Amino acid sequence: MFNKILIANRGEIACRVIETARAMGVSTVAVYSDADAETKHVELADEALHIGGAAPADSYLLGERLIRAAQDTGAQAIHPGYGFLSENPDFVDAVVAAGLTFIGPSANAIRKMGLKDAAKVLMEDAGVPVVPGYHGADQDPDQLAARAAEIGYPVLIKAVAGGGGKGMRLVEQPGEFAAALTSAQGEAKTAFGNDVVLIEKYVQKPRHIEVQVFGDGTRAVHLFERDCSLQRRHQKVIEEAPAPGMTEEMRAAMGQAAVRAAEAIGYSGAGTVEFIVDGSDGLHADKFWFMEMNTRLQVEHPVTEAITGVDLVDWQLRVAAGEPLPMKQEDLTISGHAFEARLYAEDVPKGFLPATGRLSHLKFPATCRSDSGVRAGDDISPWYDPMIAKVITHGPSRGAALQKLARALEQTEVAGTTTNLSFLGALATHTGFAGGDVDTGLIARDLEQLTQTDQPEPRHIVAAAMAAIGGQTPLREAGFSLWGAAPQSVSLRWQEDEYVVSVQVLSPDQQLWHIGETRVTAHRVGGAWLIDGKAMPQTNVDAGRVTVFDCYGLSFDILDPLDRAQSTQNNSDLIEAPMPGVVKAVFAKAGMMVKEGDRLAILEAMKMEHALLAARDGQVRDVLVQEGEQVEAGAALVQLEEADGADAG
Repeated sequence: MFNKILIANRGEIACRVIETARAMGVSTVAVYSDADAETKHVELADEALHIGGAAPADSYLLGERLIRAAQDTGAQAIHPGYGFLSENPDFVDAVVAAGLTFIGPSANAIRKMGLKDAAKVLMEDAGVPVVPGYHGADQDPDQLAARAAEIGYPVLIKAVAGGGGKGMRLVEQPGEFAAALTSAQGEAKTAFGNDVVLIEKYVQKPRHIEVQVFGDGTRAVHLFERDCSLQRRHQKVIEEAPAPGMTEEMRAAMGQAAVRAAEAIGYSGAGTVEFIVDGSDGLHADKFWFMEMNTRLQVEHPVTEAITGVDLVDWQLRVAAGEPLPMKQEDLTISGHAFEARLYAEDVPKGFLPATGRLSHLKFPATCRSDSGVRAGDDISPWYDPMIAKVITHGPSRGAALQKLARALEQTEVAGTTTNLSFLGALATHTGFAGGDVDTGLIARDLEQLTQTDQPEPRHIVAAAMAAIGGQTPLREAGFSLWGAAPQSVSLRWQEDEYVVSVQVLSPDQQLWHIGETRVTAHRVGGAWLIDGKAMPQTNVDAGRVTVFDCYGLSFDILDPLDRAQSTQNNSDLIEAPMPGVVKAVFAKAGMMVKEGDRLAILEAMKMEHALLAARDGQVRDVLVQEGEQVEAGAALVQLEEADGADAG
């Protein structure tokens, strides 16, 4: 076994690897960028080295610098985590050439699975079922259109070097194919530097089921399946293991196919074989097809650990150190059911726009496993993925595990940034999902229902007012006895609604609150405040904002009555950056005419591209940024004006 390893990653996965390595008696070296100097993974590791600037290209993607850091600290191996260089075969070659061990598969295995078209041919040769499609080198548009017609509509156009839904288009009719092909190729070229695409049959009610495999370079085992069908824009939101409705016949068939895939490329370490499944008529052993293989540990690996009792990072270190696979296939069993929900800093009502901010409060219930790379006081940086944590629950049955997840999400407390917590809560209590009726289109079909926000009740407004008047120590402990019966008031804003809230203190243990014409009583029993007969929720006050921890968190701005800033009117003439980021492309030019919805620029932030659109018809007055420029949230990018000669009436 290694004495010391370097973790070439950050955040939650770095913390996860450190915890297992520490339990195994292995020392760890963390690396960090300018933006990560005081983060959790740096604190947890035995040693930490600075490797460069905040941008990944200036730090976590610098393979030579990471290898040198490992050599300088005496680390014998490098764990890549996921993302960054985890599936880069050139990095693996460089690690091995430097005399170090890469904790993961060989460069050869990664290359074989790196391009979707070549991987599918390889899988066909290995006897693994693949989706009907065209994976050839001829990229002539007419040839691709002819192949699509042979396969039969609807079809998917997919970038061979793609991922995360980029370079992917659904085409339902022949007349839509040409435009969709041009769009997919353009996006693939921008995102991956490779515009080659494949065409495959679109499965009508698809489920995304993947199989966890583990190999030692010669043989492999599978650790059963995970269902990752609950997706938004091809990004996983909630994962579970095992898959609902899975039959023993299909589990055996999928497991054997995944093992054949791994053994066909001499796979070593943890990997995931992803399948698309036709769920239109239940699960059947002849209705699943290979999609791709992820040659690394997956974000959702904790649900597999929960149902098998296996520590996959422990296995990674052991196999990389030359030990045999810790268990045989017949020794692996499933116990109960597990769920994982991904908690992100993102603004759901604004189209799941990634958010930033300082986490003033973060707390998870003891009833769940929470894998997180941040703590209260940490910043959600615009430089990296905005995941806050993974919330994982396990129970004896699917219903029990899902009920635990719903309750854990209700009890999760986060303040300081906008999150998708209420969206996750809505999914966990969704009737169809609870019944196991899940496919990749569920979120899109029920998006309006899932994104509805809870309105604050009078008791929530009073709780926010009590915390605002009391500051960091809510007056449920201190009371208002020093003020006697004199009314006190505070102004609060929740979204677009404003409230002037005042209180009359009737006694040290009894108060009467006024919200307009609404009256709310509060009294203290045994040191705790009851508002309208219900226990006052926990609160957090930070930087002029109160968060009430109920209904997944309700945030109120505290308004200064002596210095009320005028509400900013929505200016449809000014296109602003919704978050910090890099201007990836600028399409607008001074003087050009634009229509509502036209793309004016693209902002790249948190590993995603965001198109900035014209809010109305008009003419570009001025372009205020250049491609490649780093901008802050709210920065003016493009100024519009009425078109010359436009009818003002």
